[in-house]
Amino acid sequence: MTKLVIGVLLAALVIVSQMAFTIGEWEQGMIVQFGNPRRVLREPGLYFKLPIVQQLIRFEKRVLTNDARTAEYLTLDKKRVLVDHVSRWRIADPLEFYRSVRDFQRATARLDDLISARLRQETAQHNFLDLIREKRENIMEVVTRDTQEAAKSFGIEVLDVRIKRLDLPQEVQASVFARMRAERERIAKRYRAEGEERAREIRAGADREREVILATAYETSQKLSGEGDAQAAAIYAQAFGQDEEFYAFTRRLQAYEKILGRGTTLVLRPDSELLRYLQSPTGQQ
Repeated sequence: MTKLVIGVLLAALVIVSQMAFTIGEWEQGMIVQFGNPRRVLREPGLYFKLPIVQQLIRFEKRVLTNDARTAEYLTLDKKRVLVDHVSRWRIADPLEFYRSVRDFQRATARLDDLISARLRQETAQHNFLDLIREKRENIMEVVTRDTQEAAKSFGIEVLDVRIKRLDLPQEVQASVFARMRAERERIAKRYRAEGEERAREIRAGADREREVILATAYETSQKLSGEGDAQAAAIYAQAFGQDEEFYAFTRRLQAYEKILGRGTTLVLRPDSELLRYLQSPTGQQ
């Protein structure tokens, strides 16, 4: 009898464990019976289902991120570009999601197809520079809006679509870099030519200014020298007028100092005018 009771209790526990389940805050669920949806469970809590007959399928309620594979697109100006997009989405309608795509893998595949198709259309309508400059944000808003409308039929709410990486194919990058290098070299040569021309102008201006300064300085020096000579001549004349003999004596002493240095030999007549003051302090012979 005891074994029977224990067996019944164990069987009841097994049945209850198969019937009772909980739904967390981060998830939502759906009861499926023989492959057909029966109930959608959106709120967290404790629920029950028929054992064996019914099956519980859980779906994420949180925001999901899908990082798509890199794909190649063609722009309006015939540039090939590699685009790697990323999307954020969540399951808005579990019933429609189950009926259309069943699971996460199929959902991401369908979502990638939708985004890639819409992104290909927008890329074909814009030039390459529009994708990397100010129009990129507007392009992604259009792609997001159109993808949101198309994804509703799958029970998916698309929150955002963004381009994570946009690049040129490897073989195109080499030619682009070569053109960029040639353009930079052309600009550098132009700047160097303009700099050399400006340098020549500055040097020519400096040379002209130098010549003007030298000419002005020479003119000023000549003027001052002339004024000094005139002033010296006036002083000499004034001094000579006051005492002619003393003036002649000092001038002769200056001449002796310059002529009669150490080791100097002069051959003169005894009555030479040069030796007049050496023979007599008064200069009289």
